[in-house]
Amino acid sequence: MNITLRLSVISLLALLAFPSANGQLSDTASWAANLQNDFRVIPDITYRRANGVELKIDVYQSRNTDGPAPTFIYYHGGGWVGGSKEANVLRLIPYLEQGWAAVNVQYRLGNVALAPAAVEDSLCALRWVARNSEQYGFDTERLVVSGNSAGGHLALTTGMISSEAGLDRQCLGNETPEVAAIVNWYGITDVGDLLNGVNQKNYAVRWLGSQSDMYEIAERVSPLKYIRENLPPIITIHGDADPVVPYEHAVQLHQGLDRAEVSNELITIPNGLHGGFPADAMLRAYGSIFSFLDSYVNN
Repeated sequence: MNITLRLSVISLLALLAFPSANGQLSDTASWAANLQNDFRVIPDITYRRANGVELKIDVYQSRNTDGPAPTFIYYHGGGWVGGSKEANVLRLIPYLEQGWAAVNVQYRLGNVALAPAAVEDSLCALRWVARNSEQYGFDTERLVVSGNSAGGHLALTTGMISSEAGLDRQCLGNETPEVAAIVNWYGITDVGDLLNGVNQKNYAVRWLGSQSDMYEIAERVSPLKYIRENLPPIITIHGDADPVVPYEHAVQLHQGLDRAEVSNELITIPNGLHGGFPADAMLRAYGSIFSFLDSYVNN
C-alpha cells in the first residue's frame, strides 16, 4: 500500500468498514479486514500511578516483524487539559504500516494535576518503554517520540530534557533511554509566552493554574530552555496561520536548533491552521517525515 492510500485511510475512516457496491471488498476495506491478522494490540497497560490515577499506555505491534522494531511513542494533544489517547489511534497507522511498533500514551490532564505533571508522565512513559523493551520487542536504539499540539510539546520535552532537570525523579526504574528522533506537529515551545500578552491562551493558563511559581514552572517545561548540542534530530510541521499555537514557536525552535548545530527541519504549511491540513500538505509532511527518519533513525 502506497503512502497516498495510507493517508486516504486516515482521513476517510468510514471506508474501512463498508464493502463496495458490487459486494466485493474495496482495496481499502480488504486492507482493514486483514488488520487483525497483521497487528496485535495490548491495551491499557499501567505504566505508573500518580494522584490516585493509573496511567495507561496501549501497545500496537506488527505480527510480521522479526527482532526488535523501531518504536513510535505518541502523546496526544488537547492543551494539556483535554484529549485522549483513544481519539488519536489513527495517527499511528503510517508507522504501523512501515513495520514500526507504536506506544500510545495517556498522561495526567490539568484537572487531575497541574504542570509539570504531564511532562513527568511523558518521561516516565519513555522509561517504561526502555524497561520493557525486551518483552515487547522495542528497539531502544530507534525510539521516536511524537505528538500534536500539547502532545508535540510533550514529545519535545521528552526528547530534550536531561535527567539533571529532575523531572523524571518519580519514574520507576533507573533506565536512561535516549530518543533517536522527535516528530513535532505544531507543538508549544515557549510555555510562558502563552500565559500573558497577545499570545495568551486559556489552555495554558488552565494548565499552570494559580501556582505562585507558575512562570518558573513554565520555563522549566519549555523546550526552548533545553536547546543545546547533541540533541536528537527534530522535524517540526507547523501551519504559518495557526491560531492556537503561534507559528513563531516553530521558527524560534528551528533557529535555536540551527545555532546549536542540531539536525532539524521545519516543514511550513502555507496558510495552515492548527492541524486539519489539506491532503496535499499531509502527503508532503509525511513524505518529509519518513525521509527524515530514514536519514537519522533507519540508516
